[in-house]
Order: sequence, then structure tokens, then C-alpha cells
Amino acid sequence: MTSGLLLAAQPPAAAGINLIKNPGFENPGTGADTMPACWSRSGWGDNDFTFTTTTDAHSGTAAMKVELTRRTDGDRKALITESAACAPTVTADRQYDLSLWYKSTTPDAAITLFRHDTTAGWQYWTDLKTLPLEGAYTRAEVRTPVVPPGTDRIAWGVSVFGTGSVTTDDYVMEEVTPPAPEPECTGTAEECAKGKWEVLPTKNPVRSMHSVVLHNGKVLLIAGSGNNPEMFEAGTFTSAVYDPANGSFRTIPTPVDMFCAGHVQLSDGRVLVMSGNKGYPSADGTIGYQGLKDSYVFDPATETYVKTNDMNGGHWYPSATILGNGDVISFGGLKEDSTGNVTAEKFSATQHKWLPMNEVNQTWSYWGLYPSMILMQDGRLFYSGSHTFGNGTPGTGASIYDYDANTITDVPGLRNKDQRDESASVLLPPAQDQRVLTLGGGNNETNPVANRLTDIIDLKQPSPAYVAGPPIPHGLVDQGTGKRPQTGAEGKMYVSAVLLPDGTVLETGGALHDRADPVYEASIFDPATDTYRAGMAADPVPRGYHSSAFLLPDGRVMAVGDNPGNGTYNHDVSIYTPPYLLKGPRPRITSVIDGRWNYGDTQRITVDRPIAKAELIRPAAVTHSSDPNQRFVDLPLSVIDDRTIDLNVTGNPNLAPPGWYMLFAVDANGVPSVAEWVHLGGPAAMAAEAERSAHVHDFADDLTAAPKKRLKKRDSVPVSPRVAGCDRHYGTAGVCVPTVFPKEVKATAKARCEWLARHDYGRLKVNGKDDPLRLDPNRDGTACGKGDVPGAALPATPGGAATPPATPPAAPPVTPSVAPTERGRP
Repeated sequence: MTSGLLLAAQPPAAAGINLIKNPGFENPGTGADTMPACWSRSGWGDNDFTFTTTTDAHSGTAAMKVELTRRTDGDRKALITESAACAPTVTADRQYDLSLWYKSTTPDAAITLFRHDTTAGWQYWTDLKTLPLEGAYTRAEVRTPVVPPGTDRIAWGVSVFGTGSVTTDDYVMEEVTPPAPEPECTGTAEECAKGKWEVLPTKNPVRSMHSVVLHNGKVLLIAGSGNNPEMFEAGTFTSAVYDPANGSFRTIPTPVDMFCAGHVQLSDGRVLVMSGNKGYPSADGTIGYQGLKDSYVFDPATETYVKTNDMNGGHWYPSATILGNGDVISFGGLKEDSTGNVTAEKFSATQHKWLPMNEVNQTWSYWGLYPSMILMQDGRLFYSGSHTFGNGTPGTGASIYDYDANTITDVPGLRNKDQRDESASVLLPPAQDQRVLTLGGGNNETNPVANRLTDIIDLKQPSPAYVAGPPIPHGLVDQGTGKRPQTGAEGKMYVSAVLLPDGTVLETGGALHDRADPVYEASIFDPATDTYRAGMAADPVPRGYHSSAFLLPDGRVMAVGDNPGNGTYNHDVSIYTPPYLLKGPRPRITSVIDGRWNYGDTQRITVDRPIAKAELIRPAAVTHSSDPNQRFVDLPLSVIDDRTIDLNVTGNPNLAPPGWYMLFAVDANGVPSVAEWVHLGGPAAMAAEAERSAHVHDFADDLTAAPKKRLKKRDSVPVSPRVAGCDRHYGTAGVCVPTVFPKEVKATAKARCEWLARHDYGRLKVNGKDDPLRLDPNRDGTACGKGDVPGAALPATPGGAATPPATPPAAPPVTPSVAPTERGRP
């Protein structure tokens, strides 16, 4: 009853006076400039154009006509003059309704905003609405996003980016205030401030390394052999589908070892899974992991894998990025012989196959393992510097790859570029802002304390560079002797970064060292202020190596996995309820008129009460802290009334690659609806055409560095068999004794064995005669065994596959419909 009264009492959004000076171009300018007062010519690129003050007006005697007669690239626009005398004053955290009357002979036009930052000056803000072709004067209206902090003025106009003309008149800008329901805490005071975690009673039945949210709301969890050599030898490869609606798991027959494969959502909602594990490292350490060429598509409708053609080579730990035309591009990883793969691979959306190598542009560069390759608004790829295992790429550690020009250009500013192993990178909300956040990381070769670094890059800048952000907040760390507060520079690797529907980023999970020492900490990063809200509720389950966290359609976050170096795996599943779900009733999308969206569309929805914003969030496909396709795309609103909203869809497929998205409506308190699923893009040909005609800005076109010299064709690069940071002289391939122990561990058998004991390694078989870490002084073939280190605290139970446990541990519990699939360590 209370919530019903609350909703009924909300006043409608109130409009204000027109803030535009000379809105109808009636007042002429002064001096040599023929533009009307408070209006300026603007634009860029190679095109022929005219600006004309015409008498063909909607009202009065004047209107503005902008025409392009030839265009190679760029745009032209009549823009409110960027000055204190002309540009309207705005207030941070407010929204404004913009409207104008127009007619056009080109469909290539959009309302474009610029904002004045009190520190950085004038800068591009966003494109709000694509204007359909109209032969007679038509009114266009759209609401701005919430004005960011530090913004005191905005300027706007219509960008023309195709041959033809657009004539505009009678501009209006009014301040509006979407009503905010009174917050109502529905949990404890601490929960309402920090959110809350729940550990599900049903455990994950598989050792999942990969998590994909499907467009039917279910979650695909891929294990393959699950880092378990015994399962690999037995040919037992597993996946499971989790249904949040009823909490059940269903195991799925899995054709090959998809352990450490790549994956990406295709435009039709199926999941492309590429490569995986052809073989584990040899016991003597002379051969490392080997990559598969195999490729499959998982169909959510049938919950089955279907074979595609093979890739051109193996790619254990490959990247996977969907492009604006629906194609997928992949880099890096290890080949069938454990060497580094230097070939780019491209999956054609129209041909539904991996293309031959000679049909794909090649730089012959080695990008490492799971390189984070993020699609930019102009179709180029940003390598953020996040990767898995070892050091970063040569150079600055981050770069921009132009596929069409086939060039790589370094960008500066990434700190500690060789300690970003298992860092996370994410395109910050909204995607239109083109800012990337990279946080945390370590190095499994040198095994330092993981760092707290946060670096942010604005790809809208003509020559972008990373700048330092605030350090990741401290949490509690468990190094085998109980939890203690972190201090100093202690941060975390294996961190998860999850885009939330209120426009923030949840940072959660992680560990202090390679595959050891979990950190219990979570925070929320706010892109509007570039600050962390520290001290959020922490997942009670350790989430280090082989863990992942991801957004569910109901606005909660799911976390799975943890695979420390001792070979164990945590099957607990955690669910996080963010504070925004504890503020009282949620808005509800009551109808989506059309669930199939095209680029540049205006799509109508109805809601049960006023909202402040809406967005599309691409569903997760995450592994090893990496999901380069994760993105939050703003949908500017045209508010018909408080219940009827038109959503303005970007016309640029590089901002929102084709596929299925979660549509959220969010109120003025940041409370989101449950998502509705919509499909963006139409046929592949339509996406390709939209990509060619998209309004693209000249971001990052003035890079400081020259492109790198193109490398000569080569087959591969050598990669150490110990790239995973594990000394294979001890235990099985599923166990990782570090090649380099943490700095605080003395280089003695006693200190190393005590560290292994604290981390539950158990007794370890020595593989062969070599004992490089001196863990078997008595040479009995068991590391850290009795007699090796007199007086040291050593494990009393077996582990590391020196001898099998007396009683096999039970399989994790599953729902009645799920058969147990694993009998490995708990």
C-alpha cells in the first residue's frame, strides 16, 4: 500500500523557459561572419558544404540550411556559439529537453552536444538522436543525459554527415526534473549502504572457467576439463547451464576441451567458442599448454554445441571481439606446439566461418594471452594493456590497432605496464563517452604483490593517453593465517569489473598474489566523478584465479569460481544485490512496442512511472577478468509523457555491435527495472550498411607516436613452457607451484614448504630428478615430505597428486535433474 501511494504522489516532470538565445536565427550576426547571432559554423573532415540563412522558415523569416554536396568523411553543423554570452548555462545532475523543427534531404543527420568543463574547457559530449529523412517541417525532441559534474554550459546543433541538406528552425532547450521517488530502505541500514551477498545452497556442478549470459536469461558455464588433467585424459569435458528463474543447473555434453578457450556473443545470440586446450604441459616442463584449432557455436535454444570450420591455428587464451558488422576478430594465444600465435583470425558473420589467413589483414604481432581488445567508435581496436600471464606487449603496453590501415600505434600513460597480468579493463558507461578503465593486476613471472592501480583513458581525445585514477580501495587479505587488513600498495589481480545499470562499475574479487592469497573487498566506481565508493559488501567466497562475476538481467551480480595453485576449485555460487535494489519499488517496463531494433531507430516503450534514463547492456562473456565486449549504451529519451518514452538508438554499430542486449529503465534514484531483451541490428547487411554510414567523430586521429614498423611474416614466436608461472617439476599439471615465490618468502626449503603448507598444497610428487626449488632435500621423490625440513610446519595430508586420497571427495551437490560430472578435489 505504501509503495502504491508513493508512486501515485509523484508529480510530472516540469519544463522550464527556453534557454536558447536567437532560437529562430532571426537576429543577424555582426562583422564579416554571415552566421546569425550566437550561432557558429562547425564540423570537420573532407567535404564540400554551404551554410545558408534561408527564408524557408518554420516560423518567422529565417532558418538555417546546412548542405553537403560532396563527402569523404567528417560532418558540418550549425552550432550554438561556444561562449559565455551564447551557450546556455546548465546545472550538474539536471537534465534538459531539447527540440527543434527540421526538414531534410539526407537521413545522415544527428543532434550533437558539446559541454564546457570548468577545468578542461569545451569538449564533445554525445550524439543524442538520429533525424529521419523528412520532406516537410517536423519536430524532433530529445532529453539530455544527466549533466556531468564540473559542466557549466552546453552547446548543441544538428550534424550533417551525408550528402544532402538539413534545414532547422525554432530551437528550444528547457530544464526538466524527472521526479525521484522517496528512497525506502528495504534491508538493514548496512545492506542499503553496501549491498548484500548470498551464497546459493546449490553448488556449481562444473569447474567453470568461462561465463556467458544468454539472451534467454540463462547462464552458460564452460569448464572443459576444468584445469583437471585427469578429466582431460578421460576425455570428460563439461559445461552447465544455470537458470536463475528456478536455481537449477543442467549439464551439457561438451565436445572438446574448452578449458581456456575464447568466446563471444554472435549477432544472432548464439555463442562462438574458439580454441581451447589440446594438451597440458609435460611433467618435465619442456612442453607448455597447447592450443586447439577447433571452433564451435553454442545454441541457447537447443543447448548444444555445433561445429564450425577450424581456425587457421591453435589459440589457447585467445581474444575475441565482435565488430560493428557482426564479424569477430581474434588475436594471441598459444599454438598447437605451445609457441605464440602471431596470426589474426576473422570469423565472417555473412559466411559463418573462419576466413582463410590470406583474407585477413596480418601484422604478425604477438599480442600475448587474452589481450583485451576493445572496439572503438570508429571501428579501430584499443588494446588496453590487460592480458593474462607474463609481461605486457613491447612498447608502452597499450595501443590502437587500425585493421583497415593494418597499423599499430602505441598510446602512453599505462603505469606498471608489465604488472597488468589479470587486470581488468572495461569501456566505461556510457559507451558514447569512449573512456576505458583498467584496474589492478600483477605478474605471474615475478610474482610481486598485486597493485592498486587504476588508469583511465579518454579515447575521444585527439591523442589519447592514460591518466592515473584513484587507487583500488583496501580490503582484507588471507595469506593462509587468517584475514588481515591490506596496507600500502597492496591491491589485487584476478579482479572482476561489472557494468551496472545505474551507470557505475562494481569492482569485486581478486587475490594478492598469483593463484594465492584471496582479497575480500568490493567497491563501486562512479565514472561521473572517477571515484570509488569503498567498503561495499564483500563476497564471502574467495574469488581468485578462474573466477568471474557478471550482471544478471534482474540487476543482481553473480560470481563463480576460484582455482588456487593447490589445484582445488570452489564450487560455491554467490549472488550480489547492489544497494540500488534496496531503495524501494523498482520501475517496470510495461511494454516494448518492438523487440527488434535497427540502428538509428526511435523505439517506444511504456513504463509504470517516470524514469531518468534507459540503456542497453551487452550480456557478459567473461573469463580471466576479461570481457572486452562488455558495454553500456545510453539511449537518450524523448519523453512523450511520464509513462510513454521514445528511446533514441545509436546509428553507429561500432558503439553497439549487433546482437541481443538487456534493456534497463532507471529512475532518478538509480533504481533499475528488470531488463527486457531486445535485438539490435537487423540482418547482417543492414549492420554493415549502418557501420559504413555511421556518424563517426575524429577521435584519436592525432596520435603522438608514429605507427610501429610492420613485422615480416613469421610462423610464431617462442613462448616459455613456464608462461603460466608454474614449476612443473612438482605435482600434476593442475597444480601450480610458483616458479617465483612471493618476495616475503625466503629462498629456503623451510620457508617455501611452510608457504606451501599454509596454502594447502599437500605433499607433492617430484617429477623427474631435478629439484630446482630445493623442496626435496632427502631425495625421496616427495617435495616437502617428512625429513625434508626438520621442525617445519608441513602438510599432514596428501595433495598435489603425490598419492591419491584414501576416500575420494564427494561431488558437489546438484539439483535432481543434474548428474554429477566431476570427482576431482573439492
